[in-house]
Amino acid sequence: MRTWHHLYPALPAFSAAEQLRAGLGATVGIGLCAAMVQIGVMLGVSSLYLIAPLGATAVLVFCVPNSPLAQPWSAIVGNTSAALIAWLAVHLLPGDWMVGVAVGASIITMMMLRALHPPGGAVALLTALDPAPAVQFGPLFALTPVGLTTAALVLIGVAYNRITGRMYPFRQPVSDGSRKATPRLGLSNEQLGQLLDRFNQATNLGIVDLGRLLAAAEAEAAQHRFDGTTCADIMTRNLITVRPDTTLTEAARLFKSHAIKSLPVVDQRMKLHGLVLQSDLLNSLVPQAIKPAWRQRSSRKKVMHVMRGADRAVPYDMPVGAMLNRLAVNGSEVIPVIRDGHLVGILTRSDIIRLLLSGAEERAAT
Repeated sequence: MRTWHHLYPALPAFSAAEQLRAGLGATVGIGLCAAMVQIGVMLGVSSLYLIAPLGATAVLVFCVPNSPLAQPWSAIVGNTSAALIAWLAVHLLPGDWMVGVAVGASIITMMMLRALHPPGGAVALLTALDPAPAVQFGPLFALTPVGLTTAALVLIGVAYNRITGRMYPFRQPVSDGSRKATPRLGLSNEQLGQLLDRFNQATNLGIVDLGRLLAAAEAEAAQHRFDGTTCADIMTRNLITVRPDTTLTEAARLFKSHAIKSLPVVDQRMKLHGLVLQSDLLNSLVPQAIKPAWRQRSSRKKVMHVMRGADRAVPYDMPVGAMLNRLAVNGSEVIPVIRDGHLVGILTRSDIIRLLLSGAEERAAT
């Protein structure tokens, strides 16, 4: 029974919506290509016609648009180079070996060009089995009909996939940030690429999509680890706040007397306006220290002039697992917690550390 198990379908079941989306996309793509060919015939372009492997390209472009094998470079360059290699094989290697060499050499060429595209093997085989069109049109056969119809199908695929909510072409890593760590993962694009190479998955998944999947999995694991604990469960509630018109001198006194690292800026109704960190205050005061009247000027300067925005605030009911990256990205030291726009607490690294050190029973009780 275990042996037969390995013969079961490897693909998960597709949703009805995805089946309809992919099938309709292939219908539109091949249909428009056929219309283009018909227009070409009316204009007397005899070299423009559909080839059977284009159907296999449609499967990749519309069903698995995130696969590296389906990307525009792979599809267009792969099919075109395969047709050209097969044409050369037809002319240079007549005989029984010509068919196998055409396909094998096409695969090698596509891999060298980083344009591996499975339908390209079918293009090479079709050309070797029925060489008449390739002989008739010469090396231009690789461009018309193969390259031109493939390019048309890819352009249709770009528009259709974007309209239906799929990313095509897929996300490419930024070249000048290959060593920059992906948020939450701590892995650079280079390291993600090495993972794909180690498990021989470079032809099945892109670097950026791998990073997104791993980050989503990490966030989901964190959510389960914290047993659904929300920000409200662990936030600091006893807050020391300031008004937007509080002077920097008063803010400095609060920092010193209470040994805190941040001051939320709120109005009388506790509506959050911003946040002042110790570093914000120091950056404002230190340049003035070399001037004789710095104390007088700092006493007139208000918190509103140095505070940072409240865009990093999180809702009180946000799960802790979904919020962790707020503390990791951009070096966030503190995160305000709000409810209906009003400040209800502060979440710091210390709060997270206490949660990490506590047992699962304590988290459940919380």
